Amino acid sequence: MESYRGVPAWAAALVGLVTGAVALGVSWLVAGFVRASAFPVLTVGDALVDLSPSWLKEWAIRTFGEADKAVLLSGVLVVLAALAAGTGILASRDLRYGHAALAALGAIGLAAALTRPEAGPADALPVLAGVAAGMVSLSRLVRPRTVRRSAASGPDAPRPWFGLGTETGPTAPRSVEEAGTEPEARTPGGVAAPPVMRAGEDLRSFDRRGLLTGLLGGVVVAGATGVAGRLLSGSAEVDAARVGVALPPPALPARPVPAGSDLKIRGLSPFFTPNRDFYRVDTALIVPRVDPGDWTLKIHGMVDRPVELTFADLMKRPLVEADVTLCCVSNEVGGPYIGNARWLGARLADILREAGVHRDADMLLSVSADGWTCGTPADVVMDGRDALLAIAMNGEALPVDHGFPARQVVPGLYGYVSATKWVTEIKVTRFDRDEAYWTPRGWAAKGPIKTQSRIDLPKAGANLRPGRTVIAGVAWAQHKGVDAVEVRVDEGKWRQARLAEAPTADTWRQWVLDDWDATPGRHTIQVRATDATGYTQTSAVAPVAPDGATGWHTVEVTVG
Repeated sequence: MESYRGVPAWAAALVGLVTGAVALGVSWLVAGFVRASAFPVLTVGDALVDLSPSWLKEWAIRTFGEADKAVLLSGVLVVLAALAAGTGILASRDLRYGHAALAALGAIGLAAALTRPEAGPADALPVLAGVAAGMVSLSRLVRPRTVRRSAASGPDAPRPWFGLGTETGPTAPRSVEEAGTEPEARTPGGVAAPPVMRAGEDLRSFDRRGLLTGLLGGVVVAGATGVAGRLLSGSAEVDAARVGVALPPPALPARPVPAGSDLKIRGLSPFFTPNRDFYRVDTALIVPRVDPGDWTLKIHGMVDRPVELTFADLMKRPLVEADVTLCCVSNEVGGPYIGNARWLGARLADILREAGVHRDADMLLSVSADGWTCGTPADVVMDGRDALLAIAMNGEALPVDHGFPARQVVPGLYGYVSATKWVTEIKVTRFDRDEAYWTPRGWAAKGPIKTQSRIDLPKAGANLRPGRTVIAGVAWAQHKGVDAVEVRVDEGKWRQARLAEAPTADTWRQWVLDDWDATPGRHTIQVRATDATGYTQTSAVAPVAPDGATGWHTVEVTVG
């Protein structure tokens, strides 16, 4: 066993960190050739998402919102940094220990990479390349850090950093300087005597210059490979391709939005949610970047004629505009995970009819570019509503975050059973034969959106002035429509709110009560909606799992 114990722990940890950076940089570079989602940090993060219980995922969404993925990735990187530092310390004691630690981390990475739904043999390459690069880097950074010195070395021998050496054995001198610069030590007879060393012992000094040179080289390698990996992942090309998309005019434009659809009250959610503000909830730790030139959609399974469409094919089809509100099943009562947009796309029902769906098929199992799956009831898509394979959102090509180049939009269903982004495959099947991603994790197989309402003004906890005060918000009952919204204060009488116009039953609807006379004190405001079927939302509180939250949105304010 070759020992390097003269290396200070902090320096060994720094060696480990640079080694980890080199390993990640090389793995990112190789992932650029394979595919970006094979980057080990992402595969490990994806595995953690898959293995996490539903309650933990819901806590993360409630606590961190759309930053939940950034928090998870940051946590993975912090843990990797700690493990890398520990690997450097182990390697300073015995290089074999460091290599074993890297191999163990590689095994974890391989398990995460090869168990992904879309995984293939090539997904192992980034991990293997990263581990190999890490081992080479660790060997080169650790070995030169201690310089062997003979017992009779002179004053020109390299001096140790902070006087630290790696001498071993009970007869070793007190310091390297004593061994190398004080040969005048005397025997009892007055004769100069060399330092005493036993067989197998040597003297080593810590090489500061070699360490700094090696670390700098490692940082350069890590940075260069990381940048190259990012370029190879195609981010810039996809962004440029998206900007270059010329949207064709719709064959069937959306009906004009009535003038009274947006009450234009400051602080009230606008009728159309700007793309930059539209919520994003999905399992993708890194947004898939799909080149429209390479994109295809395969429709197969229980069909007479399997279909494969390119993006060019999709652009040539008769396109439909539709105003549709989307909502996430993770949206708590009064929550933010809902938005309304104008979508442009091809009718999914028309494409399915061309494929010839079998009569006994009842499920569309769609697959995202990152392997996520979604099970959509086939009868909902085929019942005449504007279920689209969308390519545009609010007048521009889909943002990459929202599914470019194509995604599903199905009115009336929560996103986890309808709104597949970066969709690449639709398998026509049955619910009793296949399961989508969230179903085995405790969520309902079918997820119709529940009638709900939200108070946007005043905000919960607001401090208000006495007098006439506006209470306003939005209500939704997609594909049914909102017929009425009622508001009450301090459990008093329910009062009818004024409704904004709505172009279709598939969008949310603004509402306002603008004559509340706010008196000093604390007040509780509640809202409920009634849809076009006559159903009034229940006061019973239910969590988001397994099929959407229920209850009345309630806010407390102080007037004074």
